[in-house]
Amino acid sequence: MAIATSNEVLISADSHVSEDPNLWVERLPAKFKDAAPKFPDRRQNAGNARFAEKTGGYDPSERLKEMAQDGVSAEVLYPTLGLRLFGLDDPELQEACFRVYNDWLLEYCSVALDRLLGVSCIAAYDADKAVAEMERTRKAGMVSAMIWQAPHPDLPLHSDHYNKIWAASQDLDMPISLHILTGFNYSKAGLGPQAGRSGVEHYRGSVNLKTIDAMNAFFDLIFYGVLDRYPKLRLVNVENEIGWIPFFLQQWDYYYRRFKDSNPPPISETPSFYFDRQIYVTFFDDHVGGQNLTWWGQDNAMWSNDYPHPNSTWPNSREVIARDLNHLPQDIRKKLLCDNVARLFNLRVPVPVA
Repeated sequence: MAIATSNEVLISADSHVSEDPNLWVERLPAKFKDAAPKFPDRRQNAGNARFAEKTGGYDPSERLKEMAQDGVSAEVLYPTLGLRLFGLDDPELQEACFRVYNDWLLEYCSVALDRLLGVSCIAAYDADKAVAEMERTRKAGMVSAMIWQAPHPDLPLHSDHYNKIWAASQDLDMPISLHILTGFNYSKAGLGPQAGRSGVEHYRGSVNLKTIDAMNAFFDLIFYGVLDRYPKLRLVNVENEIGWIPFFLQQWDYYYRRFKDSNPPPISETPSFYFDRQIYVTFFDDHVGGQNLTWWGQDNAMWSNDYPHPNSTWPNSREVIARDLNHLPQDIRKKLLCDNVARLFNLRVPVPVA
């Protein structure tokens, strides 16, 4: 099998840090100490032995070495434990937790600002406070802001509650990321990827319910006119893979055309128009998605390695890339592996790593 050449620049659009389980216990203000999220030691995370072993998740200097092992020049960084905190139902606690995380991530990324690209976590309960934290972290160097993918039931993504957040995203040139397993979703308010699910139902959560979360989020943002009203707003669909997306866009377009005269939604173009213009998607181990890329998503899809999670393609990312993308022309591969993410986040493309 042919493998990506060593001088081909790889930028992962979705990688992760591994926060200290005691981060919030140690850093939250005293008023939150009793409510501080507590997590087990990394080594107690059953099934995640490789994740626990990789020190780069919490040591940025070691991470640069581990990136070189995988041939990756830069990574866009999302949380691990912090993903669960999007399901907190205490707004003030969530805001404080995310400020602690954002400060820690800024420290982490400062070791190599051209290669370690941070995404801030934003509590969306209070739009004014959300905008203030977006502004603070953007000024400090964060490339994107993440809000929950599955919002609190009282705050659907299509509601006017988010208008200030969408406007700030446009003004700050700070794309909004929606990551798998964030918010009030099938994993029971972020308490774990399969909390309460065992046996056969574990598989339903891993595939069906996971995809439904993403599908509903982007349906709301497209069909309720958010992207029509905010044409410079850019969104990132993170870690939901991509093979399923063209089918749903096809169906959304079909029914939009069929019923738009008798039941017009507040949009003036087909759903796929808004998706193509404003939504980016990440993929890392999706052979079906790779085949679709011959005709769809070449300007929107962004490769990732999900390092250092158990699903990660590390340290064999180039082999997986070869399996899924070697049928594509070199210029298209370059878009998917580097150019699209660099354009989205206005990155200076770093030199390749050997």
